[in-house]
Amino acid sequence: MFDYGRLFHVGVRVPDIHAAMAEMGAALNVTWAALQEREQPIWTPDRGLQIVPLKFTYSCEGDQHVELLQGTPDTFWDGRQMPGAHHVGVWVDDVAAETQALIDAGWTLVGAGKRPEDGYGTYTYLAPPSGLIVELVWSAARPMFERWWAGGALA
Repeated sequence: MFDYGRLFHVGVRVPDIHAAMAEMGAALNVTWAALQEREQPIWTPDRGLQIVPLKFTYSCEGDQHVELLQGTPDTFWDGRQMPGAHHVGVWVDDVAAETQALIDAGWTLVGAGKRPEDGYGTYTYLAPPSGLIVELVWSAARPMFERWWAGGALA
């Protein structure tokens, strides 16, 4: 199973990312990485693989980051109906193996970067019966995120 000590972010769905950055930045004493606006793949059990518009950023400071997500209406990341904490993110070395281990332990696959038959991709979202959503993120992407948090590009 994954190591909870590798937790690195809390994902927060918001209806307006610019307003959330302004509201939370000063209050939390954080700065934000460059805002990303992308066409993001997400596979969900009810809708299959979709490519959806997504805006997101992370706080730059600390070991634990705040991720703000603004999805379009009726998507996985839509923050209009239920804004607030959505998930916690943990680095893992093998997304597919850790995902399968959690599924075998009774967790539900909520979303993934690719279809299950294609190996899930570089991230998955899973929930135990108690409801906490955990995002498993491929640890090989960590240097890319660290460059972004330090002011570089997320690429």
